[in-house]
Amino acid sequence: MKGLAASIGVVFLSPILVAGTGMMLAHSADAVQSSGCLPGVDSDKVAGQVAKILDGASGKNIRIEGLDLPAEQIPNAATIVATGLSLDVPKKGQIIALATAMQESRLRNLGYGDRDSLGLFQQRPSQGWGTAQQIRDPVYASEQFYKHLLRVDGWQQMTVTQAAQAVQKSGLPDAYAQWENLATALQAAIAKTFPGASADADDQDEKPSPSTTGCAPGQEGPGSGRIPEGSVPKGYSIPKDADPRARKAIEWAMHQLGTLYQWGGSCTNAHGPDPMGRCDCSSLMQQAYAHAGIRLTRTTYTQVGEGKAVSPAHLKPGDLIFSRGSAARPEHVGMYMGEGLVIEAPRTTKPVRITPITDWEILAARRVL
Repeated sequence: MKGLAASIGVVFLSPILVAGTGMMLAHSADAVQSSGCLPGVDSDKVAGQVAKILDGASGKNIRIEGLDLPAEQIPNAATIVATGLSLDVPKKGQIIALATAMQESRLRNLGYGDRDSLGLFQQRPSQGWGTAQQIRDPVYASEQFYKHLLRVDGWQQMTVTQAAQAVQKSGLPDAYAQWENLATALQAAIAKTFPGASADADDQDEKPSPSTTGCAPGQEGPGSGRIPEGSVPKGYSIPKDADPRARKAIEWAMHQLGTLYQWGGSCTNAHGPDPMGRCDCSSLMQQAYAHAGIRLTRTTYTQVGEGKAVSPAHLKPGDLIFSRGSAARPEHVGMYMGEGLVIEAPRTTKPVRITPITDWEILAARRVL
């Protein structure tokens, strides 16, 4: 961390990053060693700043004690929390993962480290953590950390630093403790903004949400029944009367089918090697319409104010539909495709896919053409 040592008393070493399953003294310029926790963490302030970044703020004027690049670090922290939620990892496990990533990489998806260490957790291909490409995927790296943590006998009774060390086997076993306060504040702040924090959100893919009475269009056809993820239902075609711009947006979105969700991903290269080029729900909408010549804002919270409101009972292909949260502040968005179908980037660990509209509890709908 640059410029932070004087304010929080962190002692910089000749940089150290710790990773993998053996002792690793790295040569990244970001690692630190400290015997105590980061002091003075204001949880309410952290929550406010985190919410701004996840709402789409640039992060340029946002300051979070302990983070020098919050616009980069907070989305990575959100991925770690979201992955933990999707795997039903308890809150403490998510805090351990955050504290570990803070120590190992400063919550940055590094392409370098000691020997072959890479990514958020500085995992090593040579130690069996996966390929270099896999480790650079924040979702994969988080999943691997959690899987190793959950195999540690009695981890929930350990301190944060003991549990982190049991996974990482670091040459600096006490270094994780300094991040516990900030990791705790971040976990609480992120969980409040992420729909997976609710008891029902993680189960949404396993059991359909009840649709709002009278809101779903009445078509049956390809939109009825379970649809294999990443596939197009047999017999579906974009309705002939669809607006040409909506047709372009739907066609572009369909080319992203099967690509994995990435919280904060730009959706500018969903099939590429960089996870941050993948789509989240709102960037899929933004980029699909960008390819149709329509400019949308970046987040679900702002897209719900785009265009004009329409009745969910009278949707047309290309309309945006919103769910989770509230009508004023929904937490998920998809695009209606006609024939009772919606294309969406659902959540962490899931691919861009087509779902029946009957699986949606529609809170709001917008026509952006």
